[in-house]
Amino acid sequence: MKRAGTLSLLPAIAPDTLARALPFAAFIALLALDPWCAKLLAGFIDPRWSYGLRVLAATLLLLAFLPRYRELAPATLPGARQCAEAFIVGLAVLGVWLLFDDGVFTTGSGRSGFDPRAEDGSILWPLALLRLAGAALVVPLIEEFFWRSFLMRWLEDADYLALAPAAVGLRALLLSSVVFGFEHSQWMAGIVAGLAFGWLYRRHGRLWSAVLAHATTNAGLGLWVLHSGSWRFW
Repeated sequence: MKRAGTLSLLPAIAPDTLARALPFAAFIALLALDPWCAKLLAGFIDPRWSYGLRVLAATLLLLAFLPRYRELAPATLPGARQCAEAFIVGLAVLGVWLLFDDGVFTTGSGRSGFDPRAEDGSILWPLALLRLAGAALVVPLIEEFFWRSFLMRWLEDADYLALAPAAVGLRALLLSSVVFGFEHSQWMAGIVAGLAFGWLYRRHGRLWSAVLAHATTNAGLGLWVLHSGSWRFW
C-alpha cells in the first residue's frame, strides 16, 4: 500500500517540476544551438532574430504551464512596500552588475554581446526592443521559476512544493546562488544577484518579488546598454 501510494504521487509532482524547469531548459538549449540557428536563418533573415526563437519557445511553454504556477495567483501579488523593496534590490543588483564587469570577476574573453546595430551604426529598434522585452519580461520568469521556486527549495527539501520560501536554509540559498552565478559570464555579479533574489523570495514568501527585482535589474541593464552602447552586457 505504501509503495502504491508513493507511485500515485508521481504524476502530480512531475508536471509541476517540469513546469518550472522546461521553459528555462528550452531557452538554454536554444542558446547552445544559436550558432546553428543563425546559420540556418542567414539565407532568409538577419540571424540575430534567432534570439526571438528562444523568447518565443520560453513564452509558449510558460503559457502552456500557466495553470501550474500557483505563485502567480493574484493573491500572491506583493504589496506596495514589498514592490518598493524589490525595486530597490533590483537597482542594487544592477549596480553590482555594472561594477563587476572585468578581470577575475568574469569568465571568457572578448565579450561582444548582442549588437542590434545596422551597418551604418544606427540601432535597429525592432531587434533592440525584442532583446529588451525578452530580458525584462521573459527571462526573469523562467529563471526565477527554475532557480528559486524549484532548485533553491529542492536543495532544502525534495518535497519542495510543500516548503515555504522562508524555510529555505543558508546552504540551499548559497548553493543555488553559486550555480546561478556561474551560468553567467559575470559570475561574481551573478552570485550576488542569486543571493539577493533568493533572499527577497525568502523574506517576502512571494516569487513575484524576486521576479520584479530580476526584471528591474534586466530592464535597467538593457536601458543602460542602449544608452551607452555597451553591447557586451547583452
